[in-house]
Amino acid sequence: QAKFVESGGGLVQSGGSLRLSCVASGFSFSTYAMGWYRRGSGTEPNWVALIETHNTTKYISAVQGRFTISRDNANNTVYIQMNNLKPEDSATYYCKRALVWDNWGPGTQVFVSS
Repeated sequence: QAKFVESGGGLVQSGGSLRLSCVASGFSFSTYAMGWYRRGSGTEPNWVALIETHNTTKYISAVQGRFTISRDNANNTVYIQMNNLKPEDSATYYCKRALVWDNWGPGTQVFVSS
């Protein structure tokens, strides 16, 4: 069963940066596209960024140019570098395989103060 453990969240001022990490296990990591998702006030996490197996990346418009997703296949880890953070980026962040029905991990909380 696929598992995900996110880390790196915290409290940061508006304009600051954070780097989130997600260690995955239970599947062949290098053969799947991976995504970062976030849940703010809604009930379900929403997609934020995607990295495909050949490292093509995609982002929602709200984070384009500020967030960078990357992956380390040797360590089954996906990262998201978040720069110029805004209060509206405050959320619990999760990772999982893209387009696969995975259980969510614990997530990591990000708080951006204005």
